[in-house]
Amino acid sequence: MPSQRKALAVVLAAGEGTRMKSDRPKVLHQVAGRSMLAHVLAAVAVAGVESVAVVVGPGRNDVRDEALRLAPHARVFVQAERLGTAHAVLAAREAIADGCDDLLVLFADTPLVTGATILALRAALAEGAGVAALGFAAADPFGYGRLLQDDSGRLLAIREEKDASDAERAVRLCNAGLMAIDGGSALDWLGRIGAANAKGEFYLTDVIEIARDAGRTAQVVRAEETEVLGVNDRIQLAQAEAVAQNRLRRAAMAAGVTMVAPETVFLCADTAFGRDVLIEPHVVIGPGVSIADGAVIHAFSHLEGASVGAGATIGPYARLRPGARLAEKAKVGNFVEIKNANVATGAKVNHLTYIGDADIGANANIGAGTITCNYDGFFKYRTEIGENAFIGSNSALVAPVKIGAGAYVGSGSVVTKNVAADALVVARGRQMEKAGWAASFRAAQAAKKAAK
Repeated sequence: MPSQRKALAVVLAAGEGTRMKSDRPKVLHQVAGRSMLAHVLAAVAVAGVESVAVVVGPGRNDVRDEALRLAPHARVFVQAERLGTAHAVLAAREAIADGCDDLLVLFADTPLVTGATILALRAALAEGAGVAALGFAAADPFGYGRLLQDDSGRLLAIREEKDASDAERAVRLCNAGLMAIDGGSALDWLGRIGAANAKGEFYLTDVIEIARDAGRTAQVVRAEETEVLGVNDRIQLAQAEAVAQNRLRRAAMAAGVTMVAPETVFLCADTAFGRDVLIEPHVVIGPGVSIADGAVIHAFSHLEGASVGAGATIGPYARLRPGARLAEKAKVGNFVEIKNANVATGAKVNHLTYIGDADIGANANIGAGTITCNYDGFFKYRTEIGENAFIGSNSALVAPVKIGAGAYVGSGSVVTKNVAADALVVARGRQMEKAGWAASFRAAQAAKKAAK
């Protein structure tokens, strides 16, 4: 069984990605809030692969850093020259030489591959194959290498498009690129690959015929075309995003989340849901969000780096920024922004309000138009609002400041000093009234205008 075998995954991440038209390396572009490299490394972990080697291009410290952030025990190798896929794999020769049962070759720009598919490749080796290649039935096979099989279905060779005959080009079973190779023979077989082809490169696909010449069999493991989508430009990146979003939505709904219009909801790979969550249309959820049982996210809300407690209500048109933590049955209403703040059980921030760097006590009520003034241009400061406190509409709380439990802040106040528990504070200009002033003003202005 694969779980009893030692595995090494070599992840090829050295591509320039020139068609992306970007200063960012291709494999660091994101799908569902996670870099493509991160998706592949996550699938590798699901497949129980113990060792990882990542092959990067020269000077690509950003790719190296991302790999080590995600897989701290990974080994990173540099492919100084780009002479084909087999040459890229051999950049990790040192890791391969350490020995393994299963050598897996994966591509960091194929982000949708699943752990289950990697396990299927490993299972083929466990059953005795020398090589297992991942294939798919292409709707349009043009440009892909073809998987050539004998009558019993064993893999004979992989022929690149430019080197294929007309009969071979008619084959619709195509090479996805991912491959599993017997670890004990891998270095020997890879070392025998030559560059006698139209492009003068060392093709990893030649390992099929080399393995067969050594008396070993090769198998095909099939996957859906959407799973093996390679990303080379922004158009394909958008296609991968669409596939990933559909997967995430289906998984969430299968786990007990209701989405009124799922095609309008966008999730991240790490979004965590409880049961009986309701998501209304046009909601965007960024990285680092957890939503507990029974919470409701109303339409047109945006969440990132936030936790939403059980039974809480968000939106519509709300924004939760990183560090927003809502306890159970808290309420954040329309046109409210919460950032780096704790909103305790039952507290209400209903509308037109900014709460940043603050702690809101249980059952407190924050009136419309309230602002926590948390930044002086250099440093951030916290506002503390006690439980059952009532903040009147259009108030500005100038941090650092504490509003005691049960205190009332009169509407329109600018509070700069701490307020004691159960006190009333009114901090605004005294109202003055001049009888008849408006009528006199209008008459004087009308006469002035007429004179002109």
